[in-house]
Amino acid sequence: MPTTTLDERPPKKVTVAGQAAHRSELQAQRVRAAMLFLLPMIVALFCVAAWPLLRTIYFSFTDTSLNNLGGGKWIGFDNYLNVRTLSSGKTIYRGTLVDPAWWNAVWNTFRFAFVSVSIETVLGLMVALVLNAEFRGRALVRAAILIPWAIPTIVSAKMWSWMLNDQFGIINDMLMSIGLIDHKIAWTANVGTAMFAVLIVDIWKTTPFMALLCLAGLQMIPRDMYEAAKIDGIHPVKVFFRITLPLVKPALMVAVIFRLLDALRIFDLIYVLTPNSSATKTMSIISRENLIDFDKFAYGSAQSTLLFLIIALSVVLYIWLGRVDLGGKASQ
Repeated sequence: MPTTTLDERPPKKVTVAGQAAHRSELQAQRVRAAMLFLLPMIVALFCVAAWPLLRTIYFSFTDTSLNNLGGGKWIGFDNYLNVRTLSSGKTIYRGTLVDPAWWNAVWNTFRFAFVSVSIETVLGLMVALVLNAEFRGRALVRAAILIPWAIPTIVSAKMWSWMLNDQFGIINDMLMSIGLIDHKIAWTANVGTAMFAVLIVDIWKTTPFMALLCLAGLQMIPRDMYEAAKIDGIHPVKVFFRITLPLVKPALMVAVIFRLLDALRIFDLIYVLTPNSSATKTMSIISRENLIDFDKFAYGSAQSTLLFLIIALSVVLYIWLGRVDLGGKASQ
C-alpha cells in the first residue's frame, strides 16, 4: 500500500472566502487599534470642548448668574426671544434675537470674515506661487515669511496698536511724510477707520498661514505638467488657470475653511485693538461682555450658543455649495 510523506502531500487550497475572512479580520484589528489610540484624544476633546459647549447650551435656557452657576432656574427660550404683552396692550420683545447690538456684531463678524479671508486667500496664493519657484535663498525666504504668523496674536495686536497710535505712531508719520494724509488719524479710535485697521493687522498676520497651505497644494502638482506646457509654448497665464488653479483648488478650499473658522470667532485681535468700538464688535466680543463684564451670564451663554450654531451652519453651507472634498476621494 503506497504511503504519502509530508513533502508529497498536495498543497492546501486557499479559497476566496478564506482570503476575504482574513482581510476582514485584519481590518477589524486595525479599526480596534485605531480606536484604542484615538480614545485618549476623544476623552480630552470631550472634557475641554464638548462638555463646556453642552453646559453653555444648558445655561442659555436658564437665568444663571456668574456668582451662582448652580442656582439657575429653567426659563426656556427667554434669553433668545421673550414676548410680553402689557396691560395697556403694548407688546414688548426682548432677547438676543431682537437685540440690535447682537445683530450689529453678527454683521461686523461676517464683514470682517468675508473681507479678510478673501484678501488673504488671494495674497496667500500669490506668495505661495513665488515661494514655489526655484531661486537662491528660497528656504530662507520661506522661513522669514512665516514670522508674522508665528508671533502670538496678543503681541502682534499690541505692536500694531503702538504703530497705529494717533499721537506717536509710526504709521501716521510715514503717511504724512509721503503726503498721503495731512493730519494724524486715530486709526483704532475712529469709527470710520477701526475696521480697516483691524483688517490690515489680521491680513498682515494670517496671510503667511494661507500661503503655507497653498504652497503645500502647489508642491503636489507634478512638474512634468509644467514642462509639457512650456514645450508646447502655452502662455504662463493660461497655465495658471488651466493647470495650477484647478489642481490646487482642493487644498485652497480646505485652507479657506480653516481660515473662515478663525475669522468667524475672532476675539483677541479686536479685544486688544478696538475693545469698545461698535464698528468692530464681533459675536465673540459681545458674548464675552455679557458673560463677564455685564453679569448677564445666561444671556451671554445664549449668544455663545448662537455663535456656535452660526459658525457650524456657515461652514456646512460652504462645504456644500463649494463641493469641498474633505475625504480625499476625488484624488484617489
